[in-house]
Amino acid sequence: MNDMTFLGLGYLGAGLGAGITLVGAGLGIGKLAASALEGTARQPEAGGTLRTTMIIAAALIEGLAFFALVICLLALMNFGMPKSEQAPAVQVEAQK
Repeated sequence: MNDMTFLGLGYLGAGLGAGITLVGAGLGIGKLAASALEGTARQPEAGGTLRTTMIIAAALIEGLAFFALVICLLALMNFGMPKSEQAPAVQVEAQK
């Protein structure tokens, strides 16, 4: 594989990773909110406790999603960095 293909696959992987992470976080927070609303509808007096628990769980989910997004962006920036040229190997001629 040439360098441009590798670079393109790196960008593609970082983009897919970020997208999957954010979709997963959105689904998790959506399920969390739906469950909290259902619990509040069944037992209105427990609404305050459910709300507090929901906010804490949503913050943890968003924190994890943000962490994964930063990892994907760091990987993306690493693919864009120029690779350092290695010094050519010195050929030592055998002395006769």
